[in-house]
This record gives sequence, structure tokens and C-alpha cells, in this order.
Amino acid sequence: MTTQNQNTHQQTVFAMVVGEHSGDTLGAGLITSLRQTHPHAKFIGIGGPKMQALGFESLFAMDELSVMGLVEVLGRIRRLLHVRKTLTDFFITNKPDVFIGIDAPDFNIGLELKLKVQGIKTVHYVSPSVWAWREKRIFKIAKATDMVLALLPFEKAFYDKHNVPCTFVGHPLADDIPMQSDKVLARDKLGLAQDKKILALMPGSRGGELSRLLEDFFESAKQLQAQDSELLFVAPMISEQRADQFNALKAELAPDLVVEIVLNQTQEVMAASDCLLTASGTVTLEAALIKRPMVICYKFSPITFFLGRRFVKLKWFSLPNLLTNKSLVPELLQKDVCPENIVPLVKERLYQDQSQLNDSFTAIHQQLKCDASKQAAKAVLDVLSSKLLSNNK
Repeated sequence: MTTQNQNTHQQTVFAMVVGEHSGDTLGAGLITSLRQTHPHAKFIGIGGPKMQALGFESLFAMDELSVMGLVEVLGRIRRLLHVRKTLTDFFITNKPDVFIGIDAPDFNIGLELKLKVQGIKTVHYVSPSVWAWREKRIFKIAKATDMVLALLPFEKAFYDKHNVPCTFVGHPLADDIPMQSDKVLARDKLGLAQDKKILALMPGSRGGELSRLLEDFFESAKQLQAQDSELLFVAPMISEQRADQFNALKAELAPDLVVEIVLNQTQEVMAASDCLLTASGTVTLEAALIKRPMVICYKFSPITFFLGRRFVKLKWFSLPNLLTNKSLVPELLQKDVCPENIVPLVKERLYQDQSQLNDSFTAIHQQLKCDASKQAAKAVLDVLSSKLLSNNK
């Protein structure tokens, strides 16, 4: 898939596939860094709005891959298989110089395996959680990829133990988020009161997460407000669709609760808040980097939880706890997600000194601040160089 540009130089083609908003952010950072050395490169595959704004050509909508949980995936399996077969055929016919699967491991690892067999160099950006469950997947990853790019330092140690090529690149969020997030400035920008306590309600970016968590979040918020009538609630939403779902559930479950919804300014809402009541996921790392206390909750569908718990080997499921290897922030899972547990944990973080927690968050920030997009681009170009060397032999 190497074509000619107007200057008659060979045009390098980078294929990429992302499956959700966090991957879109990683992809956009990677494209920006790769363009510094390959300004005329072509980027094609599946990407989100941030990648497309940089000239990425998306063959399918990113939302096609935004599915989580065993049961949820089964409902979309035929469509997912169609998308993957179409991409496989396209890339085998129009060979890119490098394929980069960004997260979405259940989709991308299989695609990478098919492409690598055809002689296409493959990189997987964001290590699957092989250190947490289904550890034997590492052997499939080794067959499918020429390089894994890990965001977290303990992941590289795991790959090194199994002699699988891996580069620790740090986390782009640690590069983008300042060491000190100004609460006063964030509240001023969002038009929020400076003299009130603010709790951010963050039930996740997927529809299933909202439907499973919001009843407990709303009931907890009502109890907290009954004890502090001055307490304010803000909910950052990533789209109008999620905001509409949030409002519909609030009208049903907590019609009298006042919650200010803010679209597409999640980090600003976190910076403006005193505490976060949040779903698990990358957002918990953002919260740690913004240096805000949090209570983390997660509920899987009952069948997904029943099937998955037999294979998971973790003490913790949130990134702040995994990175520090201790119970730094409280986690509530499945039936433990209830107001009886949530309310006292939130109160402690709203009204008690959290300076010691900030020190731990700062240490995490310093560890992950490595200019990740630049390091990832360098690793991708190293894989590309090895391809060129082998072609010239």
C-alpha cells in the first residue's frame, strides 16, 4: 500500500484501528508524533473524531467496536466478524507499512494475527490485561504482534518475563494533564460556585454502565444532600446521547435532584470537584493525575460477572491501586455498589484532609510522564525500520 505523493517520495501508510474514545485520543497523539518524521504519511483504518480531524481515513464508525462484556459482545458478534473480515481483506490487498491496533484487544489481536501471517508488521498499543486474567493470551499476542506498547510499567515487566517484545511508553494523560490542576480556575471556566462542595457523578461513557450504576449514584446523592443541603452535583457527559440517557434515568429515579450536566469537559469537571463518584476505567487514572479523591464503582451484567470472576486474579481493579500495589482509593464491585457503602466513603473524602493522597497521586504522575506519544511513535518507527531492513536483505 505504498503509493506516490506529489513530491515522488514513497508515501508511508500506517493502518490503525481503535474502538473507543480513549483509543481515539491515543491514536491522535500517535498520528501527530508520526507526522513529525513522516509529514506525507497516510493513516487509514478505524478511528474516532480526534483522529479524523488529523486527516485519518476511517473505513467504519468507531462505535462499531464500542462493546464491552461477554454478553454484550455476543449480541453483536456477526457484525463484529463482518467488520474484521472486511478490514482483513482490505489490508491484505492494500498492504500498509505497519498496522497498529490501539486497545480493543478482542478485536485487534485476531486482526493482527491474520495480518502478521501475511508479512505485515504489527504493533499493539495498550497492553491487554493479560497480567489480570487469561494469562495464556500472551502466547497469542506474541504470535500476533511485533511489538506491544505498554502504558504502565508493571506491564512491561510481565512481557519481559515471557520474552515478548514490549516497550513502556508512559501514559499520554500524564503528559497532557498538568502536575497541579487549578480548582478555582476550573470552577470559573464552568461557572460553578467557588464556596460550595462539589461531587462529580461519573457513571461511565457506555450506555450499559449508566443503566447499571445510576440508581445507586442517585440514591447516594440524595442521602448526601439530605446531610448537606449546600452540596452541588455535576455530571460530565461525553455525548448528547449519554446526557439524554442520564436525564431520562434521573427523571425516573431522582426527579428532584439538581445535577448540572456538562458536555465534553470531563477533565475540567474533575478539576472543579472535591470528590468523584465514578465508574472504573481510564477515568480513574485521569482523576489520580488531576489529584482528586474518588470512590470507584463498577457493575457488570450478572452473566458477565459470573463467567469472568473465575478467571480474574487481581486484588484490585482500578488503575490507581494497581499502579501503587495498595488500596489507595476505595473500590466497590457488583453487589457492594450500594448507598450504604458509597455515602460514608464519599463523605470521608469530601470533608476530611486528603493531602497524603495527593502525594501518592503525584508519584503516579511522575512515573507515567514520559512523552508517551513521542515514545510510541519511536517504537513504531523502529518496527518499520526492521521491516525495511529485512526487505533490503
